[in-house]
Amino acid sequence: MEEHNTKLQEQNECSKAFKWFHATSLNGGPQLIAATINSYFAIFLTDQVGIPAGIASTILLIASAWDAINDPIMGTIADRTQTKYGRYRPYFRVFPVLLAIVGVLLFLNPQGLSQTGKTVYIAVFYVLYGMVFTVLTMPQMAVLPACTKSDRERNSIIALGGAVTAIAYVIASSFTTNFLQWTGGSYVPLMVVYGLLTIVCFWGLFATTKEKYLKPFTKGTSVFVDLKKLFRHGEIYPVMLAWCLVAVGYALMFSSSVYYVMYYLTRPDLITTYMLIISMGALISMMVLLPIALRIFKTGHKALMYTQAIAAVLYCVAFFVGGKSLIVLYVISFLATCSSAMSMALVNVLLNDTIDFVQLKDGISLNGTISALRGFAGKLGQTIASSGILAVLAATGYVAGAIGQQPDSALFGINLVRFGVPAAVSLILALLLKFYPIEKHYPAIAKMKEAMKANEE
Repeated sequence: MEEHNTKLQEQNECSKAFKWFHATSLNGGPQLIAATINSYFAIFLTDQVGIPAGIASTILLIASAWDAINDPIMGTIADRTQTKYGRYRPYFRVFPVLLAIVGVLLFLNPQGLSQTGKTVYIAVFYVLYGMVFTVLTMPQMAVLPACTKSDRERNSIIALGGAVTAIAYVIASSFTTNFLQWTGGSYVPLMVVYGLLTIVCFWGLFATTKEKYLKPFTKGTSVFVDLKKLFRHGEIYPVMLAWCLVAVGYALMFSSSVYYVMYYLTRPDLITTYMLIISMGALISMMVLLPIALRIFKTGHKALMYTQAIAAVLYCVAFFVGGKSLIVLYVISFLATCSSAMSMALVNVLLNDTIDFVQLKDGISLNGTISALRGFAGKLGQTIASSGILAVLAATGYVAGAIGQQPDSALFGINLVRFGVPAAVSLILALLLKFYPIEKHYPAIAKMKEAMKANEE
């Protein structure tokens, strides 16, 4: 499909500083924290804190249930915020500091507590982590379409953010085991550094943001009214499912890999090597292949559809032959990651499409509420991945720390969550995007954008 807002493509509406800080705020320090959690938190709970896999899975599910309430509430609060600093900017000041603090507390291994005490401690701070992450995520995602209506500019910022995310995952997922050797096995110093990066970049985003393209908010409406307006559009449902599936696949890519190398291959000495291969694949996917895919396929949803279809095939191959040869495993894992990792950036194109679609249909700006749905779907997907791994391990007889002594059922479960489930997720996602419902509204959205740009000028 041809680009659908050609006039807006010719201009840059955002400063270089804004582009940099938008790309590094949520995708920098917070993603370093998130990557550490996705890759190592499950094994931290089972092997360091000593919480059984089944209980750890329950903690993550409870946190997800709270997010079901927390995310939409935060989105509507952000949409209703009216300050001299704007609608979304105020959240970039205090909450980065809180995220830094909670990240440190989450990775403390509370000594002297009973197993019940440790479970409660982890549950409380994991829920708090999700809440603070939400408070930052909703406004950060909502502010981009409020600052520019150019698809080209949005996509370039999203691609830059994806590259930063990939770098964060390379650092956190590939080298954490090395960092832990320097810190005596403690994650706390890492969380301190990641937290400081979070604060600096979000404060930079606060200083450089200029909100321009926002419809006046209708006073007196409730969160339920906003959600009713959104969910009356059938186009919302498949997009939300796509957001969730992308998060499931991406989280499984990293969180299952440590278990796979340690217990399926029985080679804990290769964890750093394998995670580096995965992370470099993600880096190339975000920095090199993502811009190429957008150029070739023109739109984010088509780029996502075709790359996920390729990933599904590669994951199927890895499921059956990946464990037979390290070279084959490395090559297929690298290629599958190259194809699938860009999904985390491409879903933000779907987010901007949805925000524009609602502006077109209802004449309102629900950037925060829609971002909340995107955030909830993403965190639900991450939780499904994390708790799903633990649930599968618990169901298949996994024994914590038993390298080379896992039952065959546990080995099958580990292979399933590493390659089998991601293959199914990628296939379903590709089929879903084959019938992307917002595509037919692109011409009308383009006309709306041009009118908003003309009014701003």
